[in-house]
Amino acid sequence: MKPQRPLSERISGGSPWEDVVGYSRAVRVGQSIHVAGTTATLHGEVQCVGDAAGQTRVILNIIQAALERLGGRIEDVVRTRIYVTNIAQWEAVGRAHGEVFAQIRPAASMVQVAALIDPDHLVEIEAEAILPLPSVDSGEVSGLDSE
Repeated sequence: MKPQRPLSERISGGSPWEDVVGYSRAVRVGQSIHVAGTTATLHGEVQCVGDAAGQTRVILNIIQAALERLGGRIEDVVRTRIYVTNIAQWEAVGRAHGEVFAQIRPAASMVQVAALIDPDHLVEIEAEAILPLPSVDSGEVSGLDSE
């Protein structure tokens, strides 16, 4: 008997690169949500040009919205990966990240990259979230087959 693949749900963020590259803004599989590398781009326009901290705030708002569309919350984030084009801006980016995650404290990495897809992008962030299992007492569906 072939094992069943878990059901997945994908959402688009409307990025012009999604169709070209073949990716989704976020994918939920079971209780996990994976948010693709996210930049400070809204409606095709880079936000906060020249401001790495500002871009980080915009990115985290986009990530939060993607999580919520898939039934998650920012508090469910267990890992972030932060890519910066100038590691000298680590503290500004880190402080903006901390504005959201200081109490949540996901595992996190920050690395410098040579460039991002648009020269005005200074930061890109990926996130992974694990949603709590539904409570049996609450009457929520557990996703398990019952007889």
